[in-house]
Amino acid sequence: MRLTLILFLLVCVSPLVYAQVEFSQNSGSLDITVNTKPFATYVFQDKEIHRPYFHSIRTLQGEQITRNHPPIEGKDRTDHAEYHPGLWMAFGDISGNDYWRNKSHVKHVRFLEQPKSSKNHGSFSVLNHYMNDAAIICQEECSIHVSYDNNGVYLFWDSAFFSTNDPFNFGDQEEMGFGIRMATPLIAKNGGTILNQQGYRNEKKVWGVQSPWCAYYGKKTTGEFLGALLMTAPSNFRASWFHARDYGLLTANPFGRNAFTKKEKSTISIQKGERFSLSFGLYIFQNKNITDDFLTSKYQTYISEIEKR
Repeated sequence: MRLTLILFLLVCVSPLVYAQVEFSQNSGSLDITVNTKPFATYVFQDKEIHRPYFHSIRTLQGEQITRNHPPIEGKDRTDHAEYHPGLWMAFGDISGNDYWRNKSHVKHVRFLEQPKSSKNHGSFSVLNHYMNDAAIICQEECSIHVSYDNNGVYLFWDSAFFSTNDPFNFGDQEEMGFGIRMATPLIAKNGGTILNQQGYRNEKKVWGVQSPWCAYYGKKTTGEFLGALLMTAPSNFRASWFHARDYGLLTANPFGRNAFTKKEKSTISIQKGERFSLSFGLYIFQNKNITDDFLTSKYQTYISEIEKR
């Protein structure tokens, strides 16, 4: 009887022990599942959107937390459909080229590390070329790592930019950095919440404030909260300002000094042969309670994981 009870508790309390992060590659995209359920799709080739992105990101329980891609007329706001596909890192100004608005093209060259699955995590890495017509402005080695705990899924995004030809530079705009577009039911305009580490809430208080993390979440009729926690690595060259909008956009942007503060414009110049690194994290959650302690603990887990590398 005692052995049966112990086995029962192990199965009920630790349902993710035997779960796995898995990948399925299609033409131009990569489907990711966690614990056998769809988590997200990574797109590396798209005729309409000229940069890599994730769409249809879901919680462990299967609830979608990013806006439908493409947005559904009559159900979603349809603005910026090609700029805000789900989750992305993009830049409105690299040496005068606009990759945020798809005016210039980020070319997927190859997988540096093929998608690799295990019981508790999965990863892959890619080489991207940032193009201006036929010319390569800079290159990016981007590594993606997915893991999870009982409350949600972590996505670690680490990129290194470099050039073997000429110097390049990052400009100063609102439209720079690591961004997500939230599902319509979760947005602040529909009762959702934007919350940063300082305790500021929603667009008027959060926009333009530097913070190590910022969450965007909503509440289901069942009482559960679900949403996303955007996190920035201490190793980044500067703390990120958050470009936060009540209509569903949240972006961590370390470049927009003038855009957010009206101070002197920022230009980050990278010389030939140098490597410029950026690291961000995402935590997708669905939980009965959302407190500062809950969000801070998830951020601390993110920090402890990146410090191990």
